Amino acid sequence: MDTSSERENPFPPDAEQEAENPFQYIDNLKEKLDSYRPLPPEMVKNLKSVFDLDWTYNSNAIEGNTLTFEETEVVLRDGITIGGKTLREHLEVINHQEAINLVMEMAQENRPIAEEDINAIHSIVLARIDPDNAGRYRQVPVIVGRDCLPPEAPEVPGKMEAFASWLNSPEAGTLHPVERAVRAHNQLLVIHPFIDGNGRTARLLMNLILIKEGFPPAVIQQKHRKEYISAMREVNNDNYRPIRQIITFEVQRSLDRYLTLAELWAKGKETQQSGKD
Repeated sequence: MDTSSERENPFPPDAEQEAENPFQYIDNLKEKLDSYRPLPPEMVKNLKSVFDLDWTYNSNAIEGNTLTFEETEVVLRDGITIGGKTLREHLEVINHQEAINLVMEMAQENRPIAEEDINAIHSIVLARIDPDNAGRYRQVPVIVGRDCLPPEAPEVPGKMEAFASWLNSPEAGTLHPVERAVRAHNQLLVIHPFIDGNGRTARLLMNLILIKEGFPPAVIQQKHRKEYISAMREVNNDNYRPIRQIITFEVQRSLDRYLTLAELWAKGKETQQSGKD
């Protein structure tokens, strides 16, 4: 349950340090996590299972899926249909898990992220839901939210080509991985290249960038949906600080969760070794 302080300010000041390097605290956490690597395969498998469920539930819930966390778990783990829920909601869960698996495979490949990769992720997000538009750029104009007009449909292929080029540019390469992930997430949502599934795809792309750089996935929470949507409205006004703060906070939260298990494992190893001496 949220505390009152979390409701008042879900993103505390240390989520984005006001310093020369705003990601210094995150870098310190990652350095500490790296010191425990490689983690035991059983722990890695457990963490993936936990994060896959958390990521799938929250990313779908942000987009309006009404399956609860527990119902999402039942669908993923047991393949059971939940009464009173739509087929689409079930498929969104299954598709998102498959998209995560693809992202994990891509993260292991020593190559740049290509435009085709983004489309491949989206094709799984909409698989069996809207196969005619899965992995294909929209052909019609859209309005996002109350008043945001993304680029017109004929502009989308060129915008996406330029976006993919930027992802692999020297400019992007000089950015901190978290900053690069934030900007990629933002830009994909600004272009809004697909008729549906843009939010899920943007968050999957964001985490592909993070995972390739050795970070755990950042899971934007459904309980912060209002703040997240408000932050994306600010992006349309060229104010990137709120969304950067949200994503940075979630990266920190994920690192903390990984470190908790890693430290317990290391402590257990020390105790075991002491018992042998």
